[in-house]
Amino acid sequence: MENKDFLLDYKPVDVSKEVGLVWSIANSLRGAYTSDKYKEVIIPMVIIRRFECALEEKKDLVVAKFESNPNAPAAILNQISGYPFYNTSRFNLTNLLNDSSNIAENFQSYIEGFSANIQIILNSLEFSKQITKMDKNNRLFGVVKKFSELDLYTHSVDSMKMGYIFEDIIRRFSENAEAGDHYTPREVIRLMANVLLAEGCEDLLTDEGKIATVLDAACGSGGMLSTTQDFLEYYNPSIDVRLFGQEIIDESYAICLADMLIKGQDIKNIIGGEPAGNTLKQDCFPDQKMRLVIMNPPFGTPWGGKDTPDGQEKAVRDENKKGGRFEWGLPGTGDAQLLFMQHAINKLDDKKGRAAIITNGSPLFSGGTTSGESQIRRKMLEEDLVEAIIALPSQLFYNTDIGIYIFILSKNKREDRIGKVQLINAVDMWKPLRKSLGKKRREIDRDSIKLITELYSEFKENKYCKIFSNEEFMYKEYAVYQPLQRSGAINADTIEKLKTSSYFTSNSSVFNEAEFETLKEMNPRSTADEKKYQKYIAGQQFINGCLDALSSNVSDKIYKDYANFEKALKDAISKVEGYSASRLTSIAMIMSEIDKTAVVQKDKKGEIILDKTTKDTEIIKLTKNVEEYFNEEVYPHVPDALWFYEFDESKAESTTNKEKLGAEFPFTRFFYEYKEPEKADDLLAEFMEIEKTLADKIKHLAESEVL
Repeated sequence: MENKDFLLDYKPVDVSKEVGLVWSIANSLRGAYTSDKYKEVIIPMVIIRRFECALEEKKDLVVAKFESNPNAPAAILNQISGYPFYNTSRFNLTNLLNDSSNIAENFQSYIEGFSANIQIILNSLEFSKQITKMDKNNRLFGVVKKFSELDLYTHSVDSMKMGYIFEDIIRRFSENAEAGDHYTPREVIRLMANVLLAEGCEDLLTDEGKIATVLDAACGSGGMLSTTQDFLEYYNPSIDVRLFGQEIIDESYAICLADMLIKGQDIKNIIGGEPAGNTLKQDCFPDQKMRLVIMNPPFGTPWGGKDTPDGQEKAVRDENKKGGRFEWGLPGTGDAQLLFMQHAINKLDDKKGRAAIITNGSPLFSGGTTSGESQIRRKMLEEDLVEAIIALPSQLFYNTDIGIYIFILSKNKREDRIGKVQLINAVDMWKPLRKSLGKKRREIDRDSIKLITELYSEFKENKYCKIFSNEEFMYKEYAVYQPLQRSGAINADTIEKLKTSSYFTSNSSVFNEAEFETLKEMNPRSTADEKKYQKYIAGQQFINGCLDALSSNVSDKIYKDYANFEKALKDAISKVEGYSASRLTSIAMIMSEIDKTAVVQKDKKGEIILDKTTKDTEIIKLTKNVEEYFNEEVYPHVPDALWFYEFDESKAESTTNKEKLGAEFPFTRFFYEYKEPEKADDLLAEFMEIEKTLADKIKHLAESEVL
């Protein structure tokens, strides 16, 4: 892409007048509505006023045509209105005020005059109920009057400004929303669009009549879709941009539909509400691949468990089992971000698809080696889909002050990017807002957007940019053991150690003291509880028998050969009721300790036996020689360490077991800079200065009180 500044919405956008008026209207609802219900009136009224302003110029012509021919096709009325929607009622918000006694009935008639596609929006918000409620509580006339004075005409409030208005209104109604829900700041969207189109989209930006399909599977109010369309049309006025979206929240869906209609988009491609708009349940466009995907899935939203929509968890697991959208793996049920990531990848055009996706830090590194999260990242790297990851500043979002990241995914990497991932550290590229908006205290200014885009396009390492091979982020997990080399004794100390061990006090297979006391107090006990109670009685008898038997075999002897120690223990306790070989093994471990002067234990084949209590793991990058790693990092500390590359022990030894090969993106590690701690004397001096300042202030306050 030509390095061309995008200026459409860099001009300062002041929506304080419009939002202030809307908020004053919301406050007038106090008494009839609680504050959390204001949006049930305000959002549909803003939408209605926006449509009314758009249609006003040609409204009389549409009404005249309809009254002369009530059966006039919708296409004709759309043509007259100049939009893919219309209103055939003679009412508007202004003349509704002329008949205050019938305002509710007339308002309903006005609403019914909208075309079917508008009716879908308003019906989804159940606005008819609010008309009745406002009328009953003497609020309707005032609300209609104030909204009739709100300037939302397209010549003074373009699509971008309207987006800001919606954004600010929803933000105020959503101060306590979960992080990642609702709206992405527009400057972040601009950055995403800039980077997304910077490469691999030359045909979209230059070819006459080119079709561009764009998907946002968590589209909110449609800001990402709208901004991407504006970018594409700015560069290529002849392009045919087709927008697709799914959104589960009804209010956001309604706003998105309104914006899409005004922009001339086909709203059949915008699916909303539960269950239709639930991306995790279904792909609403199964036969449509997308050239571009741009998305901000909700952060930390669960996809499974009792608090999720009915059928959602089953739908996700079914997709995973059948090798569908989520075939690469399932993340923990508490966070769906990597499911949205997989969905985006599944939707991308196989040859030229590109995606920009916002996440928090969790998708970069959460989960163990064989976890779903790790395996999803692994597949993304193996398929060479990750083009870049951009770390953005904290305090950019309205509902969260955490740092965020942008994943750039591509199926058409340029040649020098193949097999590589670019990391861009933009955490310090921001300027403060003059006034905080919720938790948003910063913004990415124009210069920062330009710099980040240039860093991405130049693809050169520097202070802010690091480039690595895919293998740098992939690793194998190795198990590390020490030889079984322990000494043991049967004496007062080791018996006391056994007596107070968790194995004898809180082990459900032997004796759990707390559970036993609870069961003991139960009257009556269920069949299952009685069975457990009797098991603990037997366990207690075994413990007492062991301790008695061991006490009878106390000696000063230290066994340097663990096999001989086990034999001595067996001789002492084998006749105790409840004895078993597995219990002997556990007791021997508790009553012994690692001793590097003891005999190294070997099996009948002469192979060293591993001490399972010493198991540790080492994570080694694929780019690192394993032998070198152990020579440098392990053997200096544990010279007799024995290491193995294992399969997942939780899986059967078959084709189903998982290789302990995973992936993560430890972003901050690559940009860490050591800073020498301040000297103690300097810190002390600073502390003393603070203490003196506080003392002076306290003295001043005390003197003021006396006066």
